[in-house]
Amino acid sequence: MRFRLHKKNLLALLGVSFVVVTLLFSTRVLMVSDDDTNTRSFQGNHGVRFGDVSVKLNFGSLPELTQSVYSANYKQCVHNADKFPGEPRLVLVVQVHNRPEYLKLLIRSLERAAEVHSFLLIFSHDYFSEEINTIVQGITFCKVLQIYFPFSTQLYPSEFPGQDPRDCPRDISKDNALKTGCLNAEHPDSYGHYREAFITQTKHHWWWKLHFVWERVQVMQGYSGFAVFLEEDNYILPDFFHFYKSMIEFRKNSCSDCDMLALGNHDGLTDFTRLTNKVLTTGWMSTKHNIGMAISREVYYKLMGCNDDYCTYDDYNWDWTLQHLSGTCISKPIKVLAAQGTRVLHTGDCGLHQKENCRPEWAAQRVDEGLQTAKEGLFPPSLVLNGAETVEHKAHMKNGGWGDVRDHILCKNYAKRL
Repeated sequence: MRFRLHKKNLLALLGVSFVVVTLLFSTRVLMVSDDDTNTRSFQGNHGVRFGDVSVKLNFGSLPELTQSVYSANYKQCVHNADKFPGEPRLVLVVQVHNRPEYLKLLIRSLERAAEVHSFLLIFSHDYFSEEINTIVQGITFCKVLQIYFPFSTQLYPSEFPGQDPRDCPRDISKDNALKTGCLNAEHPDSYGHYREAFITQTKHHWWWKLHFVWERVQVMQGYSGFAVFLEEDNYILPDFFHFYKSMIEFRKNSCSDCDMLALGNHDGLTDFTRLTNKVLTTGWMSTKHNIGMAISREVYYKLMGCNDDYCTYDDYNWDWTLQHLSGTCISKPIKVLAAQGTRVLHTGDCGLHQKENCRPEWAAQRVDEGLQTAKEGLFPPSLVLNGAETVEHKAHMKNGGWGDVRDHILCKNYAKRL
């Protein structure tokens, strides 16, 4: 795995002059030679320490934090590897921002899950803090790897891919933007709005993570199972792995053309006992199948074949973008085998657009009460097909927020071996 990048090669690659200048700075995290990495001492506060598997980010300055993020991604130290040797039976990939109380709830659910010792948990961070690192590094019940999104807006507070003070204000008209000469005047979105860095980050992170996990994470090389994608405000049920294995068996025997698995839905635990062993097949939809989605390496390659389409589609949501790809760039719409009795709950009452009145303790109480009523339905002996819906492309109105050519170029480059 090589991360050396020459500026001249990048200039030739990117091709758009004003974008190139900005992105040259944005790739500084990759501009560290292999020799430097191999000879650098990682003692104390300088990154990953030899002799153990702890990751210590250096918050002394922005360049030091950037360097330690790079170093952690390069070294890829797996926590608890000695305690749990052997190949993982399931890989869970958790996208983490900055909601530590919800993250604690997720980890609590993982600790209570049957056979969790056979999992590999990959936490992918786009916000870096000692508190969050301490929470994750406190996990003792299975193997854990942390990876860090190197283009986080935290690392670029006043330049792209963060919010450059020279960028156009969101609601300025294109005519006025051109008159003022703000950086991205030529590239509003479909609705005439200019980019907001905090809005674009999630879609960037999701695509980078998908590529990094399947291509760059060393411990994943040779892994032939599915990777289940979660977020920090998810909560898994105790029979999560049992149900996953049942879905794999069902797919093998009865749905060999199912591309993805959806272990979760947004219906909560209503009627769980009746639905616990029921699955259906249908086309992938953003509003239904974006929670607890399991992706194989084969489907990952299909998605990466749509790299340009994903990275230029004017919607800041990764899941709506996937729905657009299903049946357009991916000519055969994505078929999903979906759990009707969810094995993943959504605990978050706060997120990208909701910042106030966050009460994770209420979420914990709701989960505990729901599990009390649902526990009789856990660990069903087999699965039953309860419906087979038409698999077709479902068009939707794109949401915008993704019109800036700089976002397109940066996004496309995640999947290129620079």
